[in-house]
Amino acid sequence: MRKQYIDVPLPMSCSSFYGQWMHLKGILLSPLYLVMAIMVGAPGIGFRLRLAAIGVRLLLTGRASLGTCYNLLFFPMDSTRHFEFHEVFNRLMNRPFNRYLDVSSPRILPFMLLMQNKTATLNMLNPDSQDTQASERLADALGLINRCTFTNSTIEMANYTAKTFDLITCISVLEHIPADREAVEMMWALLRPGGRLILTIPCRAQPLEQYISHNVYGVLSPGPDGYTFWQRYYDEERLQSVIFNITGLPAKMAVYGERSYGLFYRNMSMKLLMGPRYPFWQEPYMMAKEYQYFQTLAELPGEGVVMLEFIKP
Repeated sequence: MRKQYIDVPLPMSCSSFYGQWMHLKGILLSPLYLVMAIMVGAPGIGFRLRLAAIGVRLLLTGRASLGTCYNLLFFPMDSTRHFEFHEVFNRLMNRPFNRYLDVSSPRILPFMLLMQNKTATLNMLNPDSQDTQASERLADALGLINRCTFTNSTIEMANYTAKTFDLITCISVLEHIPADREAVEMMWALLRPGGRLILTIPCRAQPLEQYISHNVYGVLSPGPDGYTFWQRYYDEERLQSVIFNITGLPAKMAVYGERSYGLFYRNMSMKLLMGPRYPFWQEPYMMAKEYQYFQTLAELPGEGVVMLEFIKP
């Protein structure tokens, strides 16, 4: 598998005045770009509007910080999350479940699913203690804390009984786990017969491993060269060997990727370099203009994301 090494640039700094100006621009321009995104058929806009409604409610009730409300209103998700949240939420919003395990996904998606299932319980698994604390605060603000259990652990070290959960989600996480096949085996073992496993992972026509100079999560140790394993891109062969050989073929599969090679890397580099100067309000419109659905991974000209839904026999 080809390896790529990424040097993370130091983000550009900005004054507090400039930061406030960027927030004001976000407030003013986000609605315009959201309308433009709707007009060109961007995925995930309905999900964003749901989050905006929650942001308004939390703001009016004072149950969450101003920063949390601002993010829900104007920057609840970026890049391919528009595709991932759209596909996963639409697949699950009308499907009842009782016991739900989420493996380190962005917190807002499992909370939204829990809000759709009023009697379900959620186990959130995350090795990042600071991220877990943020999830606990948001769950409390949303009135979900009594139905949630938070565990600081990786999936490999989790202490759950086999065949426990009706639903397991793992959104853009598997690619960051070095022992990815073992993680899939564990999730599949924890799923009850008839239960659903939903994964989203980055993909390409040819596989790729990335190593990064900045240890983002602090979960893995850097190698002797100072670079830390970051993620894998899965091709059709690796999907088969790591996932399908355990789960069987998916009941549903959707592929979304850049229209031209290099668009995703350009966008990621801009975010790393510009930091708070990045014009986040353009994200939903950018996704509609620069990305599209594909039938297979082999058709991808560059980077993409695949959503996989499995139902356990």
